[in-house]
Amino acid sequence: MTPLQTLFPGGSRSSTRQGETIEQTMERLPGGARRLAVQLKSTIPADVFWDVLTDYTHLADFIPNLSSSELVMREGETVRLQQVGSQQLLGMRFSAQVLLELREFKPDGMLRFLMLKGDFRRFEGSWQVRSLPDGSSLFYELTVQGCLGMPIGLIEQRLREDLSSNLFAVEREARRRHQN
Repeated sequence: MTPLQTLFPGGSRSSTRQGETIEQTMERLPGGARRLAVQLKSTIPADVFWDVLTDYTHLADFIPNLSSSELVMREGETVRLQQVGSQQLLGMRFSAQVLLELREFKPDGMLRFLMLKGDFRRFEGSWQVRSLPDGSSLFYELTVQGCLGMPIGLIEQRLREDLSSNLFAVEREARRRHQN
């Protein structure tokens, strides 16, 4: 079993883009909630990934379907962000906004987030960056529960695709910054 399969023994799959492989798992939770996790190994140093992830006001510049990311407050390692995401789904424009509280644990390479207010019943998770002998690994875990009437079954596949594309986008931005 891979580390992700140990954490989330549900459905697992891999995808590859430009020689990088992403491992992804999804677990169905009660009440229509989903826990998804993705992991990417890269030759890029962990500190470059950290700088990209914590560049809060520029996240919408490179993360697909993230329309805006506004820094609302920062007090030490606690950050509040107002984010709006939008995308086409079944021929309709779907938009959601969240007010997130993030806690930065830089020595551990951990960034935890929790929705304080927004268009979901539950939206929380973490990013973790770890140094490896030949680069780093980037791990993203999200637990999401749609609001009443939101057809989670219809957007489940979209969630999987978005997590992979978001991870690849973070990796692409980190590579761009590392090369400059």
